Amino acid sequence: MARLTEESKTRNEAAIRAAMDRILKGDLPPGGKADLKTLAALAGVTRTGFYPKTNRDGTARPGAYQHLAEEFERRLNELRDAGQIVDPRVAQIERLKVQNAELKERIVTRDEQIAQLTGFRTLAISRLAAQHDEIERLRRQVADSGVVRRLPDTASRITPFGSCS
Repeated sequence: MARLTEESKTRNEAAIRAAMDRILKGDLPPGGKADLKTLAALAGVTRTGFYPKTNRDGTARPGAYQHLAEEFERRLNELRDAGQIVDPRVAQIERLKVQNAELKERIVTRDEQIAQLTGFRTLAISRLAAQHDEIERLRRQVADSGVVRRLPDTASRITPFGSCS
C-alpha cells in the first residue's frame, strides 16, 4: 500500500474537518449516524486512519487521522453534555422513550380506573339484585296478606275548581 504524501494527508484532513463540521451541525446523510464510520464516508477516506497502528516490532503508533477522530469524539461529547443532540435519530429515540413512559403511565392509570369501575359495577348490580329481591318479597307479602285495599282511581273523578274553603 502506498504511503500518504503530505499533500494528500493535508487534503484528507481538510475533507475530514469539513465532514466533521457538517456532522456536528446535524447534517447527516440518509442512514448515517454521528460516528466515525459516517465521518470517514463523508470525507472519502478509510476508517483505518482513525485508529492506532501496530509496528512490526509490536509498538503502537497513532493512526494518520487519529487526532481528528479524538477531536471529533471530544466535540461530539461536548455537544451532548450541552444538551444538543446532533443525530436526529437519537433525538427521535429520546422522544419515543419519553412518549413510551407517558403511555405506560396512562395504561397504569386506566387499569386502575377499570378496576375501580368494575368493582363499582359489581357492587351496583348486587345492590340492584338485593333491591329487586326485597321488592318481590314485599309484593308477595302484600298479595298473601290480603289486607291492602286499592285506592279509588282519581283520574276518573272530577276535581273541583277553586279553593276548598
